[in-house]
Amino acid sequence: MTIFATSILKIMKKLLSLTAVLFLIGTMNAQAQQKIFSVYAIGFYNLENLFDTCHDVGKNDYEYLPDGKNKWSGMKYRNKLRNMSKVLAEMGTDMLPTVGCAAIGVSEVENANCLTDLCNQKPLKKRNFQFCHIEGPDRRGVDCGLLYNPSLFTVRDVKLVPYIYEREEDQNRATRGFLVVSGTLADEHVTIIVNHLPSRFSASYYRELGGKQIRAVKDSLLKDDPNVKLFIMGDMNDDPADPSMSKALGARRDIKDVEDDGLFNPFWNIHASGTGTLMYDGSWNLFDQIIVSSSLLNRDGKKDYATLKYLKPQIFRRDYLFQQEGKYKGGTKRTHAGGVWLNGYSDHLPTLVYLVKEQK
Repeated sequence: MTIFATSILKIMKKLLSLTAVLFLIGTMNAQAQQKIFSVYAIGFYNLENLFDTCHDVGKNDYEYLPDGKNKWSGMKYRNKLRNMSKVLAEMGTDMLPTVGCAAIGVSEVENANCLTDLCNQKPLKKRNFQFCHIEGPDRRGVDCGLLYNPSLFTVRDVKLVPYIYEREEDQNRATRGFLVVSGTLADEHVTIIVNHLPSRFSASYYRELGGKQIRAVKDSLLKDDPNVKLFIMGDMNDDPADPSMSKALGARRDIKDVEDDGLFNPFWNIHASGTGTLMYDGSWNLFDQIIVSSSLLNRDGKKDYATLKYLKPQIFRRDYLFQQEGKYKGGTKRTHAGGVWLNGYSDHLPTLVYLVKEQK
């Protein structure tokens, strides 16, 4: 039987600054064998309207200006940056206390200036966090981005694949594209696709269309490199069982059902258990998903960690992320609610997946 030697892990966590090391002790044929594994974390977080205080020409960002609906001042913006950086820096620290995440996809960011200001916050600057971003066509001006620790993840290529409407009547409804970042993690080719699909003010059709387009991007990436390790993450504005994810994208609920070159959604069973990442009318949705390619899975009962493999998922929870009293007690603590500035965080909770690889 294989177990985690937690006492040794505690010591190694203090000694290593880049990876947490797990010692797995297994017994086979009455002979003890010791293996060392490195663990990594990849995350996603919807930052809920990270806007600066300046107008971006051509964008409908007026509610986040000093004289706008939210009276968005420099003080509020600085507090928002501080709050977001606190969460981002703590993501992944349950298993990797001195390291956190290697990369974190983000959504609802206005522009590169916001990401520069975010990475300059003390908790992220301490780890030298960098970012990838390409300005998109969204009418409100919100984009996706990828934050990363360059000590763990090296960027090779960045591109923005546009979301394409099929119907002529939709051609003026520009929305977020798919940010595709290719790089190296644990000496392996890794590609992360960060998404923010159309909101639920739109019909399911538009998110299903997005799911089909992400699937096409995935197929193209696998054609270029069949061994690439893929992460498809984002605010999908749908739950894992909804058609956009389960049918259009084709992400499976259980590892045993994942086809070659297929996808596994670790958050499907989590949502089925009754929890999620955002609350609506007293019920949890789980829009914030991280979906992994079959190349990251041990299928057919295998326990092969010679290459980077999926270990487990997590919804990141801290007491400060929740309303502690009042009408919305138990829900997420937002920046604004009912027109009142709460100095909160986001209407979404972050999500993560942990990865493991045997050290040689």
